Amino acid sequence: MAGAGTDKTKRWVVQPGPVVILVEPQLGENIGSAARAMANFGLSRLRLVKPREEWPNPQAKKMASGADRILDDAVLYESVEAAIADCTLVLATTARAHDQAKPVIDAAGAAKTMAAPVAAGETVGILFGRERSGLENDEVALADYILTLPVNPAFASLNLAQAVIIVAYEWFKHATAGALPFAMPDRSPPVSKQQLHAFFTMLEHELEKVEFFRPPDKRATMQINLRNIFTRMNPTQQDIRTLHGVVMSLVEGRKGPARGGLLNGDEAALLRTLLAEHGQGRVPNERGPVRGLARLLRRNPTEAERTFWDALMRDKRFIGQGFKRQVPVGPHVTDIVSFPLKAVMELIPVEETDTAVTARAERRAWLTERGYRVIDVEMAEVERDLSAVLSSVAAEIDTVAR
Repeated sequence: MAGAGTDKTKRWVVQPGPVVILVEPQLGENIGSAARAMANFGLSRLRLVKPREEWPNPQAKKMASGADRILDDAVLYESVEAAIADCTLVLATTARAHDQAKPVIDAAGAAKTMAAPVAAGETVGILFGRERSGLENDEVALADYILTLPVNPAFASLNLAQAVIIVAYEWFKHATAGALPFAMPDRSPPVSKQQLHAFFTMLEHELEKVEFFRPPDKRATMQINLRNIFTRMNPTQQDIRTLHGVVMSLVEGRKGPARGGLLNGDEAALLRTLLAEHGQGRVPNERGPVRGLARLLRRNPTEAERTFWDALMRDKRFIGQGFKRQVPVGPHVTDIVSFPLKAVMELIPVEETDTAVTARAERRAWLTERGYRVIDVEMAEVERDLSAVLSSVAAEIDTVAR
């Protein structure tokens, strides 16, 4: 997420709110984190009572993550009394019972309590104590309310910024009536019953072909259950169009032969021969027709090539080595190449024309001159003993890697 939700193009929320007062904060990082928490929920006024580290503090700005304006406007005081002098209502946050006869409220209750005075233009302050020891008894005594949270009694201490963000969140939620900044967009209208019924008809027709509805006496129940699955989804028109496409893709496979591609194995072999006679697509123009045929070959390997490539990609000895199919290296389109290893695999078909043999020799010379290790992989051997071929290639790759 860019900026983790921060968007400087949007308006900064400026609205009346309570003042956050940090009493003798020990670390600049905690002040910055507290300022960030305030900015998250629309609080802008920060007061600091005798911060331990020098102010301004570069670590505070770093941790504020863009909430600089709150730090820039922060006001320093020498005592709690001075920091709350203009307040008509003060709340003291604490995790400990101070045995003082004051109303005790939680963060949500504090938001309700502060709402009317803030709306009337009065200054309301929330005291947050030191990171290590919190507020002292005499400081809590200055407050009108004690603000605490329902936490684990055996581990009640919160990080300073955590305490600030919980209180700020409840304040902002109350002030905005809990309005969320965005909702799920309605990108497609709900599906009509006619469209849904057409989808059911198509789906059941295809399932019938593969004898899904067995035994026959369970067919009606299975159809009802299947329809209820999709009905409970409340799908949109786009959902149903997508599901229709998914089902048809599974039924028909890729266009052409069921195993993928536009060409069958024999046609792919003829294409490879044609490319070999034209220097593997060695043309100066990237958009040339022969280069286009090379891209077509990547989608339409021969059966042996497909078998070898699939095995190569599943073999842990080759994983992470950066191998790619039918990728240009200079003017040549290589069968398989690893740029990190500077290794090229030449897939040699069972039958080759003299032109193809000559072109392959020229290609090997060009690659070798530029530091590439060229490994010949005989497709006849792949068909005979794939495991042995992979082991042989792995041994040569190991040599290259060293």
